[in-house]
Amino acid sequence: MVSPSLRVLSLIPPMTQLNTPYPSTAYITGFLRSRQVPAVQEDLALALVLRLFSVAGLQSIRERIDAIPPKKRSAQVVSFVEQFERYLATITPTIAFLQGRDSTVSHRICSRHFLPEGARFASLEVYVDPDDPYGGDPLAWAFGALGQQDRARHLATLYLNDIADVLRDAVDGRFEFVRYAESLAMSQPTFDPLAQALAAKPTLVDDILHQLTLEVIERHQPDLVLLSVPFPGSVYAAFRIAQSIKARWPQIKTALGGGFANTELRELTEPRVFDYFDFVTLDDGEKPILALLEHLQGQRSTSRLVRTFVREEGPNGETGTVRYVNMMEADIPFEEVGTPTWDGLPIDRYLSLLDMLNPMHRLWSDGRWNKLTVAHGCYWKKCSFCDVTLDYISRYETASAETLVDRIEAIVAETGQTGFHFVDEAAPPKMLRALAEELLRRNVSISWWGNIRFEKSFTPELCQLLADSGCIAISGGLEVASDRLLKLMKKGVSVEHVARVTQGFTEAGILVHAYLMYGFPTQTVQDTVDALEYVRQLFDTGCIQSGFFHRFTCTVHSPVGKHPEEYGVTLEPLPPVSFAKNDVGFIDPTGVHHDALGEALNKALYNDMRGIALDEDVRRWFYGRVPRTRVPRNFIARALSARSGEHSAS
Repeated sequence: MVSPSLRVLSLIPPMTQLNTPYPSTAYITGFLRSRQVPAVQEDLALALVLRLFSVAGLQSIRERIDAIPPKKRSAQVVSFVEQFERYLATITPTIAFLQGRDSTVSHRICSRHFLPEGARFASLEVYVDPDDPYGGDPLAWAFGALGQQDRARHLATLYLNDIADVLRDAVDGRFEFVRYAESLAMSQPTFDPLAQALAAKPTLVDDILHQLTLEVIERHQPDLVLLSVPFPGSVYAAFRIAQSIKARWPQIKTALGGGFANTELRELTEPRVFDYFDFVTLDDGEKPILALLEHLQGQRSTSRLVRTFVREEGPNGETGTVRYVNMMEADIPFEEVGTPTWDGLPIDRYLSLLDMLNPMHRLWSDGRWNKLTVAHGCYWKKCSFCDVTLDYISRYETASAETLVDRIEAIVAETGQTGFHFVDEAAPPKMLRALAEELLRRNVSISWWGNIRFEKSFTPELCQLLADSGCIAISGGLEVASDRLLKLMKKGVSVEHVARVTQGFTEAGILVHAYLMYGFPTQTVQDTVDALEYVRQLFDTGCIQSGFFHRFTCTVHSPVGKHPEEYGVTLEPLPPVSFAKNDVGFIDPTGVHHDALGEALNKALYNDMRGIALDEDVRRWFYGRVPRTRVPRNFIARALSARSGEHSAS
């Protein structure tokens, strides 16, 4: 039994996202409170940005710039200095507007005479096809004549990105809103790059993060600090936070966990990590943290910890080796993890950004969404490109629809927000049906979106039910849009089936986003051209409204990474690993130059979403000669007609 005397602080380190809290601390704080553990949480990612993007923050940036010889200043920095007074005058109202506290500023932002404009605004002058019905104005396509708030939000986001570029050029070359210093951690076999960065003279960003860390520790006086690191781009700052804590309060215990640790630190042997963190935990945090709390209270020995790395000291006090301890105790059932809580997170201070004009991507950065999981893990867990061997995918568990709606109602009551992002790997159709029916039975009105598999179970009737329950958008993997490669991927779907499922969602009024992939093992140029033709037809028939092409990356935890011979490729040898291990290079005998093809795919998709040139040959988007598509020009239309015929017959 865990005594309530230990105080636990969970921190979100920079950088995660700015429009809504990353949910890991909300999950663990809600769980710990359900077990009567005094637990609090703070978002230092948001706090850092708000401190930097303020009048005082801009003045501090200017002081750093003044120390740089004029000849060594980038064009973006020169522009910032020239317009500095305008930046000072506009930063406070712009932040207030993005926080939703002053909507009237949108009029001045849209005038294009209020905000100083740097290089990022050049994106508004991008080349658009001459046939563009919007006259080459990407904002007209995205927002129309009446979308003033959205237009202003996009312009304000470009303004913040301009300032971020100045920060990167003049203050901290690693600064990013999401991928902050990620190269120091992502698939880094050794700790050396991160250690060197942590030993270097602190930048302005480091100094501000240090001050914020001291303030939050003074405020909460924790015994244990949990740092949840979901991405490589939040690792460096997490170590900086732990460094500040250990320098001032060495008695406070620190623990590292989250998606990055779960994925990349599974073979950790680097002792220096434990100069910053006393513990590194893997997979779901509930059981390991309960075990840690018992250990810190003397109720459990080190050898009885759960999924936890520790550093053992040598017999004479010298630095010892890293040891992985796992008692193999059963995890907390998904039904019993409790309701996430956002208490302690400043809900009204998050920034609704609108960076990309892709209609689905804006949901990730615009608006404050309550993030919730419908089911733990993936019910399919077969896709060959996915980390299906890891716990967060391989262990599939559900909770009852009644429990899920109880959680939804509690979250709405706490936050006052009715928007939900279901963050499942792939939300199961059976659970979504039960959830929708329960929401409708209780007359609970929410708006929700999430990720699914485009499988046959999503009938038009189910799509309409989901829409009635509040579903506004779904995303799913079409991946390479090639039946041969979909079969090799073990996706369990075909292009024809995807067309029929997506049409059902569209007819129900639900936005459909397709995850697309290129560069998969054995994918040829012909495959790529054919895939783009399928995508063109899906847009042309209105089956999908949004999409994005990702370059395939092989990971060591995926079936491709574990059995490359089954996919016709050879893995490149990895160096000895003591720190992070995830991505692995491979040699594909096809020898296709996928990077060049990727540029064409993204250009084509940009215009597909705008409805431009949908009746033309897809070869127009490629640089150089590519083969003619083998896909019949009316393939998708025929597939949809066949479905209509089946329904008419029934």
